[in-house]
Amino acid sequence: MTVHFLHTSDWHLGQFFHHHEREYEHTEFLNWLLAQIKIKQPNALLIAGDIFDVVNPASSAQKQLYQFLTDAHALAPHMQTLMIAGNHDSGYRIEQVEPFLSKFNAKAVGVIKKTAEQRLDLDRLLVPIYDAEQNIVAWCLTLPYLRSAEITGISEETTNTQSAVAYLHQQLIVEAKARKQPDQALILMSHAHMQGAETSDSERPIVVGNEEALSTALFDEVIDYVALGHLHKPQQVGQPHIRYSGSPIPLSFSELNYKHQVLEVKIDPTRTDAQRFQCESLLIPRSVELIRVRCELSELMNELAKLPQDEIADLCARHFLEIEYLSDAPPPVDLRQQIEQTLPANRYRLLRIARRFQKNEDTNLQHSKIDLEPPTPEKLFASLWEKMGYQPDQDATRDFLQLLAEAQHELDQNKA
Repeated sequence: MTVHFLHTSDWHLGQFFHHHEREYEHTEFLNWLLAQIKIKQPNALLIAGDIFDVVNPASSAQKQLYQFLTDAHALAPHMQTLMIAGNHDSGYRIEQVEPFLSKFNAKAVGVIKKTAEQRLDLDRLLVPIYDAEQNIVAWCLTLPYLRSAEITGISEETTNTQSAVAYLHQQLIVEAKARKQPDQALILMSHAHMQGAETSDSERPIVVGNEEALSTALFDEVIDYVALGHLHKPQQVGQPHIRYSGSPIPLSFSELNYKHQVLEVKIDPTRTDAQRFQCESLLIPRSVELIRVRCELSELMNELAKLPQDEIADLCARHFLEIEYLSDAPPPVDLRQQIEQTLPANRYRLLRIARRFQKNEDTNLQHSKIDLEPPTPEKLFASLWEKMGYQPDQDATRDFLQLLAEAQHELDQNKA
């Protein structure tokens, strides 16, 4: 029996980009995804974490998710929607609405729990996927983002984070093998940073103990597909069946050239040839463009004048614009005014104007920014090292990020 599902992740509903909300772009994506569900009629939709951008999302972001689940169920009543919590989500929060989710054939796994006998609760993590006739066609092994404090000590074998992660995967896969029938597939869904995968600058660092990334060796050969979340660039990791779907919209200018997509996967466990596993990228139309203009200061106005000039009535549909100009001389005092007069009044949202120095163009670039975005803790940490005349030490940086992640998690839990 063939299992047919869609793999997506890292929606980051409720995200603000340089103080601009992204609700319009997310709505356009979700409407597009609903159209795909109506046409494809998959057995399942897998959302591999970071559903929301923060652990305490705005009511508008929550409404977007629940309206989508309602509409998706109406279009494909047999389709299951399976979600896991990412490092931006509150695992407890997304599980709180389980009675509501069940009415729309949806399920969320947010945290790792123990049974009354203090054993790892594997039943919660192993979710059957059914076809339209209610036959089990696959088992989904759901692993939300694994926080060190929540998994270390879950058994006698889990004395540290690394052993805890290995133990969880091992136990879950052993149980899945015991339940699996020959005509059923095994799908593992996880929110993690895998070794060898390419990152962008918009992902919050995940540091697990002293290891920054997990090995694909955790995945047994019996696993037919690994649906990953966390990294925003669509990519496979090592093997064709281990994949990040990527984010549906660009979350920073480092994602400017990403081909955002949802993955359509079909697995026929009864076959042993190349037709056993099929994967197709469904490219997501970009409703709002990210435009970066880079040129010498003397050419800047000419380059801006070449941009499309027609207006866009809806503010939320206007394109994001970033400008970097090359010059050693100080900019004119009215530079921003000149830029705004050159651009059409209602087409672009100007986010940043940055100066690049010509003498450093081929070495270390310096920037003079007209930008009031607050620095991140990571950038402050690195700048302190540089002010002391040193390059950031790798071990110190890793320890700092570990402390930062723990502090952020504690703060997020207190807010939730």
